[in-house]
Amino acid sequence: MKRHTALLPLSREHHNALILAQLIKKDAPAYKGMPTDTQGKINYAVDFFETDLRAHFYKEEVVLEKVKHVNVEIDTLAKEIIAEHEALKNHFIQLKTAVDKIAALDELGKLLEAHIRKEERVLFPLIQQHCSEELLAHL
Repeated sequence: MKRHTALLPLSREHHNALILAQLIKKDAPAYKGMPTDTQGKINYAVDFFETDLRAHFYKEEVVLEKVKHVNVEIDTLAKEIIAEHEALKNHFIQLKTAVDKIAALDELGKLLEAHIRKEERVLFPLIQQHCSEELLAHL
């Protein structure tokens, strides 16, 4: 399904977050210009969270508030997405103090990828399917 223009900015931001998710997974291939050591990946991940993802989560939550009560399935999914945002925030915060840093990075990478895939493959299509053009224009 082609992405509605109202959701394109969020969808485009997912690209860099998916790169991060791949980068921090265990046994990830090297990405040109990206850190290869564990501490470098942690620093990069935390910086990316603070400079990009935190604001991205906020923007998504604003959209979720605007589409509230449009559809029961969207409402249920919105609660899951917001809970996942909180869990991901906690994972990013705990990276620096994790005992097994490689395992913490790997888990975060998998969670982040699954979260983004859920938004792209389930949430956004539902929003496009159930929201009016007028509502979509205000997102």
